[in-house]
Amino acid sequence: MTSVTEHSGGRARGTAAVVAEDLRLSYGTHAALDGLSLTVGAGEIVGLLGPNGAGKTTAVNVLSTLEPPDSGTASVAGHDVRRAPAAVRAVIALTGQYASVDEELTGRENLVLFARLLGLRKAAARARAAELLTAFDLLDAADRRAATYSGGMRRRLDLAAGLVRDPAVVFLDEPTTGLDPRSRLALWAAVRELRARGVAVLLTTQYLEEADRLADRIVVIDRGRVIATGTPQQLKEQVGGTFCEVTPADPADTPRVLTVLADLGADAHDDAVALPAPDGPATLTTVVRRMEDAGIAMTDIALRRPSLDEVFLALTGHPAAARADDDLSAEEPPAAVSADADTDTGVDVREAAG
Repeated sequence: MTSVTEHSGGRARGTAAVVAEDLRLSYGTHAALDGLSLTVGAGEIVGLLGPNGAGKTTAVNVLSTLEPPDSGTASVAGHDVRRAPAAVRAVIALTGQYASVDEELTGRENLVLFARLLGLRKAAARARAAELLTAFDLLDAADRRAATYSGGMRRRLDLAAGLVRDPAVVFLDEPTTGLDPRSRLALWAAVRELRARGVAVLLTTQYLEEADRLADRIVVIDRGRVIATGTPQQLKEQVGGTFCEVTPADPADTPRVLTVLADLGADAHDDAVALPAPDGPATLTTVVRRMEDAGIAMTDIALRRPSLDEVFLALTGHPAAARADDDLSAEEPPAAVSADADTDTGVDVREAAG
């Protein structure tokens, strides 16, 4: 992805761009947020993980001023979400689970429209649209109706629309849901570009590979509370360190492998045998030597670390794909601005997009 010009100047990395403390929000007797606290630094990607119903979307809604919390405090780029919601909205971008572009307009018209609604003059709006179309690899499709775009292209257009005024903080609520692998990689590149420019990114996702590859830190929540936080590596180490996995060529040899490696803490897992590998490669060398001495053929032997899926399961008791009760605050698909819709902005939609 081509770099996007930054309009607001440099941002000090490490500065807390998002601060939430003891956020609470209930719907009737259901506590969607139950004392949630987290921070996101400038130039940092924080992955917010949790099973469905854990409160991820609720947290994003509160931080982006879509819903007020019952109690607790939150600030975004120094602005309190309850006392200064308009100031918060002026410095954020939000990409939800559904692309909010108008499919009847072209990609270029969508971006010009957003720019005009944000106060840019027509020439400046067209220039900014062209810049974003280039940055998000959409220039070749700029004058096609968004209805003809693939899911990945619509997501990129949606993210580009949020960057018209160069936000300090970007909220991404499961942005790659339903995308094919190529489109997901393209969106990941866009998110990394944001981080490189000093933008703070809060990403909710159920794709653990996505969090593992993108996030600088991960916050795991369940039932509206933070239950773990750390880098992907730190969370994996909480579950267990490096282990050695041995797969005998003949599954019938598994009992023999267990006997040969019993003093090393070996344990059977399906057709393989796993054992702690505190010494890393040295443990691997020991295992290979013992297998050769015992005359046991192997199809595979490797050092492995716990996956983020295993971390997720250990922390929440749910596999990543498990569905808990639906999140009561899950937002409806945002309605796209219709080309024929009346607005209170004083801007004619079709004319503004032209």
